[in-house]
Amino acid sequence: MMSRSYTNLLDLAAGNFAALAPSGGGRSRSGSFGMKRIPRVMTVPGTLSDLDDDEEEQAATSSVASDVPSSAVGERLIVVANQLPVVARRRPDGRGWVFSWDEDSLLLRLREGVPEDMEVLFVGSLRADVPPAEQEEVSQTLIDGFRCAPVFLPPDLNERFYHHFCKRYLWPLFHYMLPFASPLSPTAEAAAPGDGGRFDRSAWEAYVLANKHFYEKVVEVINPEDDYVWVHDYHLMALPTFLRRGFNRLRIGFFLHSPFPSSEIYRTLPVREEVLRTLLNCDLIGFHTFDYARHFLSCCSRMLGLEYQSKRGYIGLEYFGRTVGIKIMPMGIHMGQLQSVLRLPEKEQKVAELLHQFEGKTVLLGVDDTDIFKGINLKLLAFENMLRTHPKWQGKAVLVQIANPPRGKGKELEAIQAEIRESCERINKDFGQTGYSPVVFIDRNVPSVERLAYYTIAECVVVTAVRDGMNLTPYEYIVCRQGIPGTESMPEVGGSKKSMLVVSEFIGCSPSLSGAIRVNPWNIETTAEALNEAISMSEQEKQLRHGKHYRYVSTHDVAYWSKSFVQDLERACKDHFRKPCWGIGLGFGFRVVALDPHFTKLNLDTIIMSYERTKSRVILLDYDGTLVPQTSINKEPSADLVRILNTLCSDSNNIVFIVSGRSRNSLGSMFASCPKLGIAAEHGYFLRWTRDEEWQTSTQTSDFGWMQMAEPVMNLYTEATDGSYIEPKETAMVWHHQDADPGFGSSQAKEMLDHLESVLANEPVTVRSGQFIVEVKPQGVSKGLVAEKILTLMKEKGWQADFVLCIGDDRSDEDMFENITDVMKRNIVAPKSPLFACTVGQKPSKARFYLDDTFEVVNMLSSLADASEPDSITELADDLATSFSSIDVSNDPLQLGNRRDEGS
Repeated sequence: MMSRSYTNLLDLAAGNFAALAPSGGGRSRSGSFGMKRIPRVMTVPGTLSDLDDDEEEQAATSSVASDVPSSAVGERLIVVANQLPVVARRRPDGRGWVFSWDEDSLLLRLREGVPEDMEVLFVGSLRADVPPAEQEEVSQTLIDGFRCAPVFLPPDLNERFYHHFCKRYLWPLFHYMLPFASPLSPTAEAAAPGDGGRFDRSAWEAYVLANKHFYEKVVEVINPEDDYVWVHDYHLMALPTFLRRGFNRLRIGFFLHSPFPSSEIYRTLPVREEVLRTLLNCDLIGFHTFDYARHFLSCCSRMLGLEYQSKRGYIGLEYFGRTVGIKIMPMGIHMGQLQSVLRLPEKEQKVAELLHQFEGKTVLLGVDDTDIFKGINLKLLAFENMLRTHPKWQGKAVLVQIANPPRGKGKELEAIQAEIRESCERINKDFGQTGYSPVVFIDRNVPSVERLAYYTIAECVVVTAVRDGMNLTPYEYIVCRQGIPGTESMPEVGGSKKSMLVVSEFIGCSPSLSGAIRVNPWNIETTAEALNEAISMSEQEKQLRHGKHYRYVSTHDVAYWSKSFVQDLERACKDHFRKPCWGIGLGFGFRVVALDPHFTKLNLDTIIMSYERTKSRVILLDYDGTLVPQTSINKEPSADLVRILNTLCSDSNNIVFIVSGRSRNSLGSMFASCPKLGIAAEHGYFLRWTRDEEWQTSTQTSDFGWMQMAEPVMNLYTEATDGSYIEPKETAMVWHHQDADPGFGSSQAKEMLDHLESVLANEPVTVRSGQFIVEVKPQGVSKGLVAEKILTLMKEKGWQADFVLCIGDDRSDEDMFENITDVMKRNIVAPKSPLFACTVGQKPSKARFYLDDTFEVVNMLSSLADASEPDSITELADDLATSFSSIDVSNDPLQLGNRRDEGS
């Protein structure tokens, strides 16, 4: 039965999912059939999502039984991809199926980089239509013989999932093709669903449902405590959220094999935030190049407000207490598989045939899939231009273009194919001679033996894709030109181990091929010159470049890639079972919050009980984000809040302070109706114990000449950064950039921080960055220090605090939490005093407790007010205020003027 919580995940988009979802009474059509079940029950760590209320599914929340037997001890790697690395064929008599490994699948070869004691299991779909009546038998056969768990998608769902959303929308978008056609345009109305690249809500719903089918198959085989799950490519970007929702502590990696577009392109995706958030439910996200990773990080910054950090060579994103690792590792080829084909007699025979066919000719080779991004026609145009501008190659140079059959369909693809055929015919007509055709176009499936034979005899391989994820064609070519290790150079190709590459700068393998000639394929003239340069280069130069490439390709193969990814995944997940975690949010807003083991929600009964038993209480409250929401336009305290604060202040056992970064004028005006409320303004620089007292300063600093040095620097960056502004305070200056372009604002903030630290190096100030701010303030001023002063002064007056409550929501309050914890160790408060350091929201914090929002904070304070003993307050507050004003701060051991603080 489909669980209610997983069904809710599909409600992320408006639409009727009832038509897509399996009926509630039976198994889904994902292939969850009655395979023989080996008893293996594992306790699932973390908090599982709520399932349906029937007894069977309630039991499923505490245990998961696997269909797949494995050793009792040992970790497994579950590799989930759209297609299994298996070839399925009907028996000749039509009765049953024959299966074999797909030797060309690199997913199959990644097993060689996995530790020997780690079992690998594959989950994915078959490239064959298996009738429902045979699916159970096929599933069992693949599990037993191949360690593969097949997912069977209904044909209509697969059509909308793969051909419509993946191939006609996501794939073009990730290759930088914007959806220009509007759903309301006449052209779009006439087009088939998905044509023109426009977003189709029903296709997105099919994408989500298809990912759910994959999730259900993973659930059948998973042991969540021991297994790692490695999800591959853009077809399954929704899968991590399903997995994380089901198993909070599951170790999940994801690798994107396509490009990731820049934020300007990606932001056009209507479900852009949903896709980012589901990827962030992984522990490690892999990309082929830094460019692709940089684009992803930029999108996270611009759309989710997340900033990455680089530490000891690793890039990480902090996401609700979890660190999501970013892996940059280009994929390699499988050397052994290529070399085994090179040893085949059929390959040698084919090489001999091709040498005879192209005797006396210089062969340039292109091997590409037929799609709109491979730039085949640009290659043809560049070759045509070379023949025209360098006539010496007419009759000598041949371009062999292998075009693998298209995997997608659409009008644009048909137009590209027609253009390619037209260019081939024109070039052969204009430059062809008797017995010589300048272009040999092969548009069929080419067997591995034949393809490698073409690599062997080619003088140069040309890749002119306008956008491609990795493209391993140059790697395969280099290995073929090197030949088989331990043998002499191939005499049939002249005896020298050499190769030349002309590659597009827009493909993933380009950065790793430093000896290749990189081109902008859109520039036909320069590409033509690059082709001429490549085949005209000296033999020695070709050999040197080839040697350099071969050393890289042979050491960075697919095993190296998978080993590196699995090692980093293990490292990223090492703390999974140390921190408690909670799953929160609906749909694709679901995420896991990982917190310190001692971090718990503040219990109302506990704090009221402690409050009633104590007689010397201190309550320290932040204002913005704690007593009023950060998003509220009206920042004035409500009448109810004022009443609660006055009630707390009227209790003779209480000292209540507002501790805020706001100016003293702002706070004094807002709380003018609270006569006994203490206020610490500008992070504690200004302080008063009651409304009728004069403001005191917490330090002796009176020289603010540094402001004249800082202001011109801030003005410089403000003028250059649209949307930024300066907030001047009496004792500090703050530069805000929340309304600026996220990327540019962040970059400018880092530059300003360095600039100010350099200019103010000899001044008694602290320069710090925060969330969308850069702040300069005097040293020795922070919420933590002023809280310590208040408690210390109370002890000196013989009224040692025996109850401390401090609440805040941002980074400046973390300093207060840290100092409050420290005062207990130094006996500034009474022994065994209840200490309640509480942050607002479930997030990593130095506080031990949390409340969810400002409503809960005010509600808790209201409960404390109800438990208070209203009385005319004693002269303690006035006495403390007088004492504070008479303190010689220059001799105050707590005046840590040389201490660098990080509060804001």
